[in-house]
Amino acid sequence: MGPGAARLRQGPLHEFGQHRPQVPGAAIHRGVRGAVSAPGAPGGAARREFAKPILVISECLEFEPCRYDGARIRFDLVKALAPHVEYRPVCPEVQVGLGVPRDTIRLVASGDRNLLVQPATGRDLTGDMEGFAAKHLDGLGEVDGFILKSRSPSCGLGHVKIFNGAESRRVVRRGAGVFAAAVLERYGDLAVEDEGRLRNHRIREHFLTKLFALARLRDVARGARMASLVQFHAAYKFLLLAYSERDLRELGRIVANPGRERFVAVFADYRTRFLQALSDTPRYTSVINVFQHISGFFRKELSGGEKAHFAELLDRYREGQLPASAIASLLESWAVRFGSTYILDQALFAPFPTALTSPADSGKGRAAGRSVAR
Repeated sequence: MGPGAARLRQGPLHEFGQHRPQVPGAAIHRGVRGAVSAPGAPGGAARREFAKPILVISECLEFEPCRYDGARIRFDLVKALAPHVEYRPVCPEVQVGLGVPRDTIRLVASGDRNLLVQPATGRDLTGDMEGFAAKHLDGLGEVDGFILKSRSPSCGLGHVKIFNGAESRRVVRRGAGVFAAAVLERYGDLAVEDEGRLRNHRIREHFLTKLFALARLRDVARGARMASLVQFHAAYKFLLLAYSERDLRELGRIVANPGRERFVAVFADYRTRFLQALSDTPRYTSVINVFQHISGFFRKELSGGEKAHFAELLDRYREGQLPASAIASLLESWAVRFGSTYILDQALFAPFPTALTSPADSGKGRAAGRSVAR
């Protein structure tokens, strides 16, 4: 057990059940390692099991008051995730010997490189931070994703100010913090985001979808059975269609295994292509097309009013006023109502625990461009 995990026992998140993952009214199933499912109405998300993702997180986010000014950053998503994930908190700045509180550090442009310096002391911390990052990431083992502190010169993922000099106020460019750059280089295809962008519901749902899918894929890899991979692919059919029809077709070809390759080779190819498919948030038009396709299964049973309400929800989603999960919940309720087990088995309706679905959205992150959870 690492030092971060030990501190967590007495840290603020202990009250949220991080070390004894529980969901109110939920049962812990021994058949799937770390899987949690909540009883409820038959079918769909209420009975779905989720593997527990392994998630590296900046320690100042709800864990310890280790920000440069001694603050602990409050972020509700971190608390909500606590029963459902295995956290691995880290504060790179503390790990390279900086105290709490501490003089600020910043990134300074030096040709093509970004140096990490502490203006008040004149220290160049670049080598120390790069060395820590390499050592820490080497020792991580299995991991599914990262939530890092935005705008931090160590942990910021892409919009950190890079100054002209140690004392200069002139910003010459923006980029990733030193630790974050190492994370992106090694794990950039996993679920990687900062807490600022995760306040946007579309980015947040994409991140959670990818995070829990990767955890489920780890369970498939552990079992090393082609039947489990086929089952995984079948469950993710509509979700993959929302991301990329081309990747869905290629993944279907891989899992069909026409060359009768061994599981290890097939799984490696599948995982690589799956990560490619989920490299960015899906287009609104693709998601809407999938929702319309699924609604077609119930066309004959729905009333005119229900169809009109569904069309209105699609318009609100198109305008960014409603998360995809809200429409998925409606479609799932129809699947329960009409007994469509084929639809209910789709991960699209519960790509992550429903307790993590939140209508709150700051609107931030929309202008940030391409998701770094790639």
